[in-house]
Amino acid sequence: MVVDDHPMWRDAVARDLGEAGFEVVATAGDGPQAVRRARAVRPDVLVLDLNLPGLPGAEVCRRLACDPGPGAEPGPRVLVLSASGEQEDVLEAVKAGATGYLVKSASAGELAEAVRRTAVGDPVFTPGLAGLVLGEYRRLAAGPPPGGDGPGVPRLTERETEVLRLVAKGLTYRQIADRLVISHRTVQNHVQNTLGKLQLHSRVELVRYAIERGLDTE
Repeated sequence: MVVDDHPMWRDAVARDLGEAGFEVVATAGDGPQAVRRARAVRPDVLVLDLNLPGLPGAEVCRRLACDPGPGAEPGPRVLVLSASGEQEDVLEAVKAGATGYLVKSASAGELAEAVRRTAVGDPVFTPGLAGLVLGEYRRLAAGPPPGGDGPGVPRLTERETEVLRLVAKGLTYRQIADRLVISHRTVQNHVQNTLGKLQLHSRVELVRYAIERGLDTE
């Protein structure tokens, strides 16, 4: 699903994605419309602009990715496609639950590849923006740990710890799978198991947990 308040841009993105082999199930031109239609059609990936009338894009992301509604299935993975590459906008989008962030100067091919990666849960960022996000993770690490400490914290298996360490270093699920010679699905399963054991809810919290324990430097 493509969300942008400029009709010509929205139509062009939808057309490019269709030509790349994706099924565009819906489009929307403002925030409230985006939330309603996304909950109705349940897209796998939401390509979302941040500057929307009625409801900011970050809030749209938060409502769909982090709070799909009582009894609802998990929301779509969100790829932000914005004209802004400002640090504040990037971090706000990631905190709202976005999987990736691409600036609008990207080519049609780069957009298609970003959508493919977003669909399988890989983080996707325009070159240079990933460092901003990792820097924010490190800043958050100064706060109290989300998973707690002490004997009540479940122990991770050796493989779960290994996957967590590579996630903290910024590797994609595909890169982790290649390095550990396991399947992409197995990596996803390890991450989900780790989130459940530590009672965490997002990639942001998971990386924060790992950095607090120095796993990103090992």
